[in-house]
Amino acid sequence: MPFSVFDVFRIGIGPSSSHTVGPMLAVSRYLQALRPQLAEVVRVRTDLYGSLALTGVGHRTDFAVLLGLLGEQPHLVDPAASQLYVDRVLRDGRLLLGGVHAVPFDVATDLLFHKSETLPQHPNGMRLTAFDDRGNVLLARSYFSIGGGAVKDEDEINVRHADAHAAHEEPCPFASAAELLAWCERRRCSIADVVLHNESRYHDPAVTRDRVLEIWHVMRDCVERGLQTEGVLPGGLNLKRRAPGLYRQAMHGADGKLPADFAIMDTLSAFAIAVNEENASGGRVVTAPTNGSAGVIPAVLSYYTRSHPRAGDAAVLTFLLTAAGIGMLYKRNASISAAEMGCQGEIGVSASMAAAGLAAVMGGTPEQVENAAEIAMEHFLGMTCDPLNGLVQVPCIERNSMGAIKAVNAARMALMSDGSHIVSLDQVIETMRQTGVDMQVNYKETSLGGLAVNVVSC
Repeated sequence: MPFSVFDVFRIGIGPSSSHTVGPMLAVSRYLQALRPQLAEVVRVRTDLYGSLALTGVGHRTDFAVLLGLLGEQPHLVDPAASQLYVDRVLRDGRLLLGGVHAVPFDVATDLLFHKSETLPQHPNGMRLTAFDDRGNVLLARSYFSIGGGAVKDEDEINVRHADAHAAHEEPCPFASAAELLAWCERRRCSIADVVLHNESRYHDPAVTRDRVLEIWHVMRDCVERGLQTEGVLPGGLNLKRRAPGLYRQAMHGADGKLPADFAIMDTLSAFAIAVNEENASGGRVVTAPTNGSAGVIPAVLSYYTRSHPRAGDAAVLTFLLTAAGIGMLYKRNASISAAEMGCQGEIGVSASMAAAGLAAVMGGTPEQVENAAEIAMEHFLGMTCDPLNGLVQVPCIERNSMGAIKAVNAARMALMSDGSHIVSLDQVIETMRQTGVDMQVNYKETSLGGLAVNVVSC
């Protein structure tokens, strides 16, 4: 199934791409379908299932649903004002459906968490139902948040990949890393060039360039906000923001206990943690490829651009287009949903993408870039997703730091070789998929296993 670069990178708000961004987009799609009957609606109900129900409160799925019902979009909503919008609904017991049609709304009966039920198509399922004044169903529709903010409805999720591919043929179609490398050899070009060429199926090259740079600007701004904002993260864990302090230590030395060379690791950690602290507080972030792993790619790219001030927009484009190409392979052949793959599908994929992007801008061949992506993922295989209290905070925020550091190490190792290696990226992606299938459901974004049950939090 083909993907656009902007299926991999999406501008949204925290704390979760699958539990916040995805449900908002699902509600928006539902309202679009409901529009011809909107004036007849007197009640709308949302039912959440599986992981959306189990970690929905911590991931603010209820908050996202309400914003969606109000007609807000994740890439446009003002994060600072969004809480006011939701508080008004909770206070008044009414909402403007789609921003135009007033209906009563009671969260106790109209927003339901079915924690013991899962829809068969996907762990992140939700159903929206609208009723008229006689109690008749006007429209009922199921949606599935499949990872990274992507959404499918009950018809789309059953469409075969082959059918979807036939509908959106690309100039250089690739379903595997081997095919991607073959295109690079055939056209004597980079992975970024292949991705950009395929993107012409969806957008003019100038539009693609501008939108990719917009993605980078949102990432960069998120890093800066996170480095400057002090305080305690919301949600009840009373977790203090650490990025500003970490960055100050990285810039001025960590009291002389470690050699100055550790400043590289400290800076990467500060950048990654800055982004994910912003994400945890509901700020504007870019799914890269998810919100839970949103800090890895901005951290690595921020470090590169600061270390190479002459790099410019061309390097940013190469980095992000290369990373997007690798992300497409995971979306095609496995999943980036922690509810399906565990955290290997989030942090592992983001580290793999970041390693590839860094290897590319450092002059790596396509084979070395593929090797960097493989090395990074190989050492995240089997990682579970077990957030405390269902919040995207512990251990999620620190994992972004580890992902950034591993990505740099993987790129460096690949560049020090000639690109030949025993394990291919295709093999490691398939291994990740099989591992995710075999992983017990308790360890896949349910907060029913791992750290979530072994660490007491109040």
